[in-house]
Amino acid sequence: MPTSHSNSARTLSTRRHFLRGAGAALSLPLFPTLLTGAAAIAAEKSGPPVRLGFLFFPNGVYEEGWKPKTAGSDYQLPFCLEPLSDLKREVTVITGLDKRNSHGGDGHYAKTANFLTGMPVAKTTGRDISSGGISVDQLAAEKLGKWTPLPSLELSTEPVVSGVDSNVGYTRLYGSHISWQTPTRPVARELSPKLVYERLFGKSVTTDKQKAQAYQNLLDYVLEDAHRVRGKLGRDDVGKMDEYLDAVRSVEKRIEFSVRNQSKEKAKSRDLGSDELAAKFPGVPGDFRDHIDLMLDLMVLAFRSDSTRVASLMLANDVSGRNFSCIEGVRGGHHEMSHHEMNADKIDQYNRITRWYVEQYAKFLGKLSQIKEGNRTLLDNSVILLGSSIADGNGHVPDNLPIVIAGKGGGTLKTGQHLAAGEGDNTPLCNLYVTMLRAARIPAESFGDSSGPLMALHA
Repeated sequence: MPTSHSNSARTLSTRRHFLRGAGAALSLPLFPTLLTGAAAIAAEKSGPPVRLGFLFFPNGVYEEGWKPKTAGSDYQLPFCLEPLSDLKREVTVITGLDKRNSHGGDGHYAKTANFLTGMPVAKTTGRDISSGGISVDQLAAEKLGKWTPLPSLELSTEPVVSGVDSNVGYTRLYGSHISWQTPTRPVARELSPKLVYERLFGKSVTTDKQKAQAYQNLLDYVLEDAHRVRGKLGRDDVGKMDEYLDAVRSVEKRIEFSVRNQSKEKAKSRDLGSDELAAKFPGVPGDFRDHIDLMLDLMVLAFRSDSTRVASLMLANDVSGRNFSCIEGVRGGHHEMSHHEMNADKIDQYNRITRWYVEQYAKFLGKLSQIKEGNRTLLDNSVILLGSSIADGNGHVPDNLPIVIAGKGGGTLKTGQHLAAGEGDNTPLCNLYVTMLRAARIPAESFGDSSGPLMALHA
């Protein structure tokens, strides 16, 4: 039977997420000055929640462009990781992690589907798919989702690809999913920023002038309630609320712009290979750079408002042929460049694409680091992973994976280092997942093929 203390905390956890008005709902962060009694005591004791983020990029990396030459805190960021220079104290580059259950199978599919499970992937053309187990994000969602409106968010920037890759005899579906509710049930990813926004805030973004006139703006509908709450806030929390409302409005306007200008974006996107995607999915920007930027900003809002504590984003599907001619010095697609065959020109372009993905990660981390939560920041109270499911894309090797994490997990993790995690010893990637689960206050003795936590990460 729950105690009155837990009832009070649970009521607060439910109520604090929304301001409501005229059928609209706006998620709000937790403001300490609104807490009283048992809820205030519980919040002070437990501290802010820990968020877990999983960002996947396809096609591996060129190791010399990614791997630091020395371990420890006194290391130099190589070319691909240089965008993290301003956040070096907040990140940990981890090398030497392996997925032993991916050593068999094809080049990509058997290594991507189990990126977050670590377990063997069934070779199939589509009838009896299996990722080998539940993914770590979905396990976390099962444990943490009872405290948030959404158990988790699964985002992507490319649609699911079906059919069979006849070269290897695997369903292409495996290259489109990293989140698995069960071994045989992948979690649907959301492709449209517009629909993600509506899931978070319960308001439809529309370009119809009459509907827009009638509905106006989400913030206008909840303004009265917002002002009522605002009057109860302390000075610091008033500033935080205003910043948050501005951020929500900014994202909403950018989504509205994308919907309104989709035909123009389609024309602009032709060199980027995104025109068909923009045509088929309303609200998807024609330029994939804008698409990724919006998705990451929506993740920031989701974590900031505690709408969810678990989110994943596939920056692209594996085996993605996305054209990166928009990057200076790049003249083709990512998958093509990953098969560099030691050609110096292709390696250079491969590195530039990897660096671009790291730049997006760095921008995301930078925004999290600017949001205060108590004595820490939203980044401090998170663990955000960026990684790929293979090492060098030329050889499809699933050991010594390119992995970097950021955030202190609420003070439980040590950052600012290059951790060489037992290179040559086949240290399981799942050891990192056990560590991340524990940082999120989820008791975990094991996960996947883990042999224990990564103790060198513990603060």
